Order: sequence, then C-alpha cells, then structure tokens
Amino acid sequence: MIFISCRRMLAFCLFTVAAHAAPMIDDLVLGDAASEARHELKAIKSEVIQGAMKLPARRLLPGGEQPWDGGQLSFTMKVDPKQPNYFTARFWGDEVDKNFLVLLCEGKQVGYRWLGDIDVLTLPDDEPRYNGRFYYSTTPLPRALTAGKTEVHLEIRSNGPVWGYGKTFEAYQRPMTKPTRAIYKVATHTDGCFVPPADEAQGEAPPDKVRTQPGEEVLTAAKKRVNETLDRLLKSRRPVDQMQAQLLARAYRVKWTVGFQNPAVVEQVIKSADDRHRAWQKDPTAVWHDMATWNPDWFALGPLADAVRLLVQPIGAALDAKLDNGKTRRAAWSEMFRASRDQMRTHRRWYTNQTLFVDMNLYRSHRALVAIDPQNAWPEDQAKRYLYEALGLQPWLGADTDQGSEKQWGANYFQITDKGLSRELGYVGSYGEILGEMVDVYEAAREPGQEGDPKIKAQIARLQRARLYFRYPMPDEEGFRAMRLETGVGWRDGHFPGPVTYAQRSSLDETPLYAAAVTLDPAAIGAAQQMFADNQFFSSIDRMVKDTRLRADFGLLTVPDDYETIRAQPPEPQRLPMSPGQPDTVFADEEDGVVAIRHGDEILYVSLYWRSRMGINGLARTHYLTPRYQQVAVVYEDVKFEPSGQVWKRPNWTDFGFAPGGHHYPDKVDSALAGEALPIPKFPADVPIPKDKEIPFAGRADFYQLRYGPYLIGMNTTKDKTFELTPPTGVDQAPELVSGHAVPLGGPLKVGPRSTVVLYLPQ
Repeated sequence: MIFISCRRMLAFCLFTVAAHAAPMIDDLVLGDAASEARHELKAIKSEVIQGAMKLPARRLLPGGEQPWDGGQLSFTMKVDPKQPNYFTARFWGDEVDKNFLVLLCEGKQVGYRWLGDIDVLTLPDDEPRYNGRFYYSTTPLPRALTAGKTEVHLEIRSNGPVWGYGKTFEAYQRPMTKPTRAIYKVATHTDGCFVPPADEAQGEAPPDKVRTQPGEEVLTAAKKRVNETLDRLLKSRRPVDQMQAQLLARAYRVKWTVGFQNPAVVEQVIKSADDRHRAWQKDPTAVWHDMATWNPDWFALGPLADAVRLLVQPIGAALDAKLDNGKTRRAAWSEMFRASRDQMRTHRRWYTNQTLFVDMNLYRSHRALVAIDPQNAWPEDQAKRYLYEALGLQPWLGADTDQGSEKQWGANYFQITDKGLSRELGYVGSYGEILGEMVDVYEAAREPGQEGDPKIKAQIARLQRARLYFRYPMPDEEGFRAMRLETGVGWRDGHFPGPVTYAQRSSLDETPLYAAAVTLDPAAIGAAQQMFADNQFFSSIDRMVKDTRLRADFGLLTVPDDYETIRAQPPEPQRLPMSPGQPDTVFADEEDGVVAIRHGDEILYVSLYWRSRMGINGLARTHYLTPRYQQVAVVYEDVKFEPSGQVWKRPNWTDFGFAPGGHHYPDKVDSALAGEALPIPKFPADVPIPKDKEIPFAGRADFYQLRYGPYLIGMNTTKDKTFELTPPTGVDQAPELVSGHAVPLGGPLKVGPRSTVVLYLPQ
C-alpha cells in the first residue's frame, strides 16, 4: 500500500512543520503616500479616507466600465522565490459591505467569487464581522506565479453584490452602487497564520451588554400573526395550496389557534386535496413542480399527505364520497399519494439536508396511505428505512431503480457522521442546521400526542450536542451579547458572520426551541436557558413575526407551547462550549474533517477537508478569534492519501468554484488556478470514480497535518490505519488539547484510526 504525501504530489505544500512565525516579507499601508509610492500604487476610482481609529485607508468607488464594476488598485509587492506565499488584507470589523474585492496576481484572478476552495479577497457581510476590532483575510498566492520571483504585480478590483441563485448573469451580478469597505493594509508573508505586529493598533471589544427588549409581548404578536393567517385561509373561497393545508391541519390541535378543532379546517383540507387530485390527473408532472412549495422536487405531495394524515379521523366518511370521475375520494387520493411516494423514492438527493426533505415527504405520502388506504401502503419497516437512511441510522443507498437501490456512494455511506454532524461533503454551517427537519421527520413518524420513535429522538439529541460546538461569542447586530453560528469554515456558506444561534438556528420554520422541546436533552436545555439569560429568544421570534412568508407561520405555530415546555425545566448548568469562561475543549469530526478548539481566550475553527470537490487540493480553511483581532484564511497543509493514479485539472473558472463554473464575466480574466492538477485518491471498492463529478470521496485525504499559529493538528480520517504527526524540533513537550495532557515530543506522535491530535506550541 502506497501513501502519497501532498508534499510530493502538490508542489506548493512544502512547509508544514518548518520553523514557525516566519516574518512578514512586505507590507503596504493604504492611504499612506510614502508606502504607496514604494509599491508603485496606481488607483482608479478610489479615495483615501481617515478610517477607524483615525488610520488611513482606501476604498474603491462605483462607476466602472460595467454597471457592476468599480474602482481598482494595482501595485507591486515582494515575495519569497522559494516558499509558498500568502497575501493578507486588513479590514475594520464594524464595517458592513455587500461588494466584492477580487485579487489578481500577474494579471490572473486568485480565487472564486462563489463557494470556491480559494475565495476572492473579500466576500459580502451580513452584519459586523468583529465589533470594535480589525479582522484579516488571508489568501494563498498560487505557487506557479511566485516561484523564482522576488516581486509580483498585484491588483485589487471591485464588483457589486451577487445573488447566488441567479439563473442569468443579470440576475446574478447586481450593480455596484456604493463604495467598498475600507482597505487599511495588505501584506505578503510565508506563514499561513498572519501575526500582526505587536504594536499595531487593534481596537477593543465593545462593552458587554444584555438586551432588555423585546419581551414576552412578542409571543402575543406571534399568536396574533398566526391566527390572522389561519383566519384568512379559513375564509378563502379558492382551494388552499398544499402548504397552507398542512399549516391548517397542524393548527387543528393547537389550542390557542382559531383552527383548534375547527370543522372549517377539515373542509379546506378536503377541498385542497380534491383540487390537487384534479391537477394531478390533468398533468402529473405539474404536481411534482408545485410552485406552492419552495423547492418543488423535494416535496411532491408530502405536505398535503401530512395534512390528510393528521385529519383522517374528522375527515371520516368524506373519504367514501364519489368525485366527478366516479371514483371514491379514498381511491382517488390513494392513487395520488402512491404516485407521490414513488416519485420521491426514485428521485432521492444526497446532500444531507436535501435527502431529509425528500425522504420525509416520501414517508409522509406513505403515512397518508396508511391512514386512508392501508391495503395499498407499504409495510412500516419498508417505509421507515428511508427515514433511517436520511437520518444516518442506516447506510444511505440512493434512489430506487428497477435493479434495486442505486448505491451511488456504495453500501456503507452514512448521512450523519459518527460524531453527529451532517455528512454532505464536509462541515456546513447554515445548511448543516438540520435539527428542524429532523424534528419534522420525528413528527411525521408518530401519532399526534404520542411518544415517537426513540431511535430518531436519540439521533436528534446527538446532532444537537455536536452542533453546540459551532456557536461562538459575538455581539448581535445591535451590539448586545450573543452567540453566533460558525459559518467561516462551512462548505456551503456564503453569509458572514453566521446568525445568532444557541440551541438551534432560528430561520422561518426552524425555531430556536423546536428540537430542544422534543428531546429535552440537558445540553440543549442549557443552551436554551443561556439564550433566555442573554435575552436573545424574544428578538429571534420578533424577526420571525416580521417575516411575511408562510414558512414563518409554521415556526411560530409551535413557539408558544415550546417556550412553556422549556421554561418549565429545572436550571441546567451546561452552557455552550465556546462561551466565555468555559473550560478548554476540542471537538473533532474526522469524517467531516473539521476541528473546533477553545483554548484560553482563543477560539479556532479549522476545516482540514476544505471544498476539495474533485480532487485533493492540500488546502485548509481557518477562522481564528483572539481578543485582539480575528483572521479568516485559506492555508496550505500536508496530506497523505492512497493515490488512484487519476487527476482532475482545474478549468479556467473565476466565478463558481464548482461545476459548471458559474457565470462568465465579460472582462475575460483568466483564473490563476487554471490547469492545476489535483490528485484523486482511491475510492471505496464499491464506488466508481466518475469523471468531473462532485463526489464525497474525490478530495478526501487519509491524514491531514496543519501548523497554524501555536496549533499543530494531526487528523486521521481512516478506520484502520495509523499515521505519524511530526512535531517541530527543539520542543521537548507540549500540551495535547484533545486529551488535556502534556506529551513528550522526542519524535513523531502516533495518530490512530478516526482520531485527532492537537498540540499547543506557543510561539
């Protein structure tokens, strides 16, 4: 068996355990005339400002050749001709900006605008990144453009905001109408962890303050909002759509609503189901693309099926009434829900959050058949296996075919990792917050008011506990104490910083208490009580009340009762692991390649397996929070893997970092990464290696080693191999943060199967 080190396969990975804290090579202070002159800076549509802490800075202005184009800077900087080089830019953490800053090296674009393994220089903000302090963004300069050189020509260009889901270039790339964020300083260096000079002003964290408003009046507003929606639906003369029918059916058992045991709810759901059957008879494919659902191919008729299942008793005799086509309602609906079930089982999706939606609606269609026409329903074990696969309780086998399960990822692929995170390709922030969907699965599989499947409940609690490591302390948009969801190292995240999050993300139909009220897991209860203490609960509900979409009504429907359930729990001492004052901790998930570290007053998130969709890229993503400053970086790492002999060459993409490369810009700038060959490792024996296809095995290494600042991380992702972590010379021993013990460093450290070692090596 042969293992290839990234150092041999990828020419840029040369430094992993070299002497640390290499000095800065060059720096350019923007807005300082002498510094700009030394670097031959030329500015187009730019202005010098006095920025934060009265420091000079530059920002780029709108008004380029294209509506979405803005100003630009060009300059030269020194680099190391032999070592890997990095480029770091300094920004003020309170500034919020939706524009893009794009870095070019020797006339070629470094990175991708959207979800690439190397980002462009800055991505948009939703809220302040680091209140009262600076943050640094570090990008690797392609080795091919710096090798043998002592100086390179660089440019920073500005573009307007983008809408990531835009189908056309015009819908995707929005005009640039405002100046960019201020750029204070840029630097080149050879160490991935940029260490600002000790005398560089960094600002201070804002004073700790707790929200006082809003309060419990928000719950009254939530009830009013939901009842107004329900009342409008109950009075509708047109058949309500299937999402509206599902909301009505859920409200039928909620005592404080106008829908509680209201016969009009039953009438509207019957009308809705009849209407959907007529549409299905006329054009079955239109039903699978029902625009009432926000991702139609994930739902089919699942929401309507859920409504019928929940109301099957009061619907009663209406099932045997005959429709215009001569069939009984029972027979007609049965045909429709069987078709929905079969549509879903042959169109499963493999991203964890997506397969949860698809398989849940498959199962909802099955449960409607159990309720109205059991002779045409599957045995329960046959139906529930789809839920168990989606929840990571059984191997996920893919879509059903005439020859059996597709097994596109083999017979041993699980949707949830052993450590309790969604599998996908790697760690994801917002899309990894699947607790709401998991609870919906739990509710779909139990009778109202009765205890549900204990395996499903235990899996929800397990994922709940794992997600708690990915909340870090950072003020909310108004400067009040809060915890935020970690999105900086998320594979599918494009929104920074993450939203205020404690036990569970609050987002429309996913409420902050939904899962905690079901599992009553002590860790989740502790997180919810911490949210109450910080008075962040009512503000999250206030945002939902103000959102006009129907999905918010689904979430608000459960909030009042969930709130009373959690309030009734005894005090729980557990708090979120990354909260101030909590003990040092490390969480590592070897299947997702992610590490979360709290050490003293520092927090470090690392994705060692970072957006390597098509081949091994030898790159890690870091998000480093210190009391003085914050840094996000993409850095080179050392990896080991068993080669397949195949490689994937990067296309000339500059927009999306994944197929088919997104939109094409009229400036026709080439990618600095084009042509780079990424090796593909051996796959599991029962998984073929597809050509140019995103796949969870194409970029996954067996062993990762990364030195970042004082942290040396070794991660073994395999089940049956042992690797060695090579510490630097001249250090006799160091704290190992996973075990909490000091370890001798006289030689390499063994890293066993599915384990991680984190050494702390003060600089």
